[in-house]
Amino acid sequence: MSQRVFITGGASGLGRALAEAYARDGAKICIGDINLDRCAETLAALKALGTEAHALRCNVTVEADLEAAATWLQANWGGVDLVFNNAGVADAGGIDEMPIADWQWMIDINLLGVVRGCKAFVPMLKAQHSGHLVNIASMAGLIHPPMMSAYNATKAAVVALSETLQAELHPHGIRVSVVCPAFFRTNLAESVRTANADMARLTAKLINKSAIGADQIAAAVKAAVARGDFHVLTHPKERRIWLFKRAVPFAVYAAAMRRQMAKMMAKRTSRA
Repeated sequence: MSQRVFITGGASGLGRALAEAYARDGAKICIGDINLDRCAETLAALKALGTEAHALRCNVTVEADLEAAATWLQANWGGVDLVFNNAGVADAGGIDEMPIADWQWMIDINLLGVVRGCKAFVPMLKAQHSGHLVNIASMAGLIHPPMMSAYNATKAAVVALSETLQAELHPHGIRVSVVCPAFFRTNLAESVRTANADMARLTAKLINKSAIGADQIAAAVKAAVARGDFHVLTHPKERRIWLFKRAVPFAVYAAAMRRQMAKMMAKRTSRA
């Protein structure tokens, strides 16, 4: 039986790369996205790969949209095997630079969007006694670089949510994974909000100049999900930083973060 896959933010970036990776294996793909033009483009690409595919308008800030997606999958494909809570946005800047409205925007999409996706699909997965939730977080949820407090906080919360759910849902036959990539080439820079021009340039540079693209991340995620990995860490360098953080006294790690902050501020001052 073909795998049935649902992906939020599935019309572009990592979401589209995941959709195409699973489509090549013959999976049925349902993508949810707010960009209907990109949905149409991605749907055509998926069908060209010879798979059964469907697109839904899905805003992860609207609980009813996720519930409607779950209802569609149950009615049309008899359920779902993989749910990727992938949709997300980015923000950057110092704590005194970011308005509370930006924090609320980030929380509503990056954290509550994942919560809504889990809540909408868990009843179906429990009834099936099978399925896999894959929550897309970030290495920023594990190693917390400076000048990214809202982004770090929401992604750390997704890691915490996922750790909770992997224990909570295991008795029901439901697996959980949390994906923590570092920067890779994607369209995430389109969504970045920041009042700090230096951070906007730096974020765009880190994304656009990365040696790793969305297709490579999708392949690594697909392999890890097939193995049943919980933590999916796609970047070796950042994985080593996380292991360093876990191994040394916090004061050592904090000093390293302060040095990074000093370098960022020095660059910022030199442009002033």
